[in-house]
Amino acid sequence: MGKVSTAAKNRYNSKAYDRINLTVLKGRKEAIQAAAVDKGKSINGYIKDAIQAQYEADTGEKIEL
Repeated sequence: MGKVSTAAKNRYNSKAYDRINLTVLKGRKEAIQAAAVDKGKSINGYIKDAIQAQYEADTGEKIEL
């Protein structure tokens, strides 16, 4: 992928998405990744599903991430 294409995607992503950085203890990333793989998901998808489920439990509202 060229520099222009990457730059265009980065511009789009910065306009369309907010970022949340997550820090976990050493070794936890691998455990989370293994759990995600077991569910057939990426780490990002696995975490988003967990956030959606917790948000709905807390608020009674569905949220699309």
